[in-house]
Amino acid sequence: MIRSSFGFASTTQDVTAGVDAGGLRVVVTGGAAGLGAETARALAAIGADVTLAVRSLDAGRRAAERISQSTRNPGVRAAYVDLAERSSIARFASDWTGPLHVLINNAGGIIPELQRTPDGWEMQFAVNHLGHFELARRLRPALAAGAAGRREARIVTLTSSGHMYSPVVFDDLHFAYRGYTDALGYGQAKTANVLFGVGATRRWAHDGIFANAAMPGPTLTGFQRNMDPERLRARIGNADIDGGEVPAGFKSIQQGAATTVFLAVSPVVSGVGGRYFENCNEAAVVPDNNGYASGVAPYALDEANADRLWQVSEHLLDR
Repeated sequence: MIRSSFGFASTTQDVTAGVDAGGLRVVVTGGAAGLGAETARALAAIGADVTLAVRSLDAGRRAAERISQSTRNPGVRAAYVDLAERSSIARFASDWTGPLHVLINNAGGIIPELQRTPDGWEMQFAVNHLGHFELARRLRPALAAGAAGRREARIVTLTSSGHMYSPVVFDDLHFAYRGYTDALGYGQAKTANVLFGVGATRRWAHDGIFANAAMPGPTLTGFQRNMDPERLRARIGNADIDGGEVPAGFKSIQQGAATTVFLAVSPVVSGVGGRYFENCNEAAVVPDNNGYASGVAPYALDEANADRLWQVSEHLLDR
């Protein structure tokens, strides 16, 4: 089990101390705000060349400019990608030139009501998993090129302790027959994010590509705006999402992004893949019925589940 000297309160500044990311080329999806923006800022601050892959190009460009100014790193830019729009994923990948060293699958969301893509896929599964799966698959040659130059390339996919709400329900991925709740849809998608790391590492490690899942921990960002208001209020009390206040038991943005940044650049996890990390440490496997707790459910690391998800994902995207 991978252990580090960092923990719940560690920040992006803590985990990057002494690390030089000069020469690294990084893509961060959803990098215009929240955890994605802080992840991009922290990596730019240690010299990485960072592309914010964003759905709102205007917001992405503003974020890139802020990050460039604050870090004095001119190598920060924005490019358009909508993870629910397969053609935009294809365009982003085809426009990419040269090696890629780190892909951070950060974008995602909670969707209160059942929504479907034009392909008929449930939106949370489509955006949180399938979109990132397709992006990584199309960027694999660039990642392999990055690994060839530096001995490895890394993929970091954000997951959540919410994966405990549901395994991947292969017989009804898109809620055709079972009742939908945002928790079930989110839980299934976040489990898929963990399984992707297992499957990608099994298939791509020989190219030097290693993928892990990062659980940020309880961090108050704009991400929570789509949560059920009563459930959100029960968790954060009277704290203001936009007020900069950190409720008791929550992390700051700098603390919430620390595990992602740790997995992106720390030498501690060199050559490590297919794992689930929280608080900058590999999490213990725990019973899968323990609610919103720490640890990772066994079904989220199961190799047979990862293989089945990979096959299903390819089938959906290739047909």
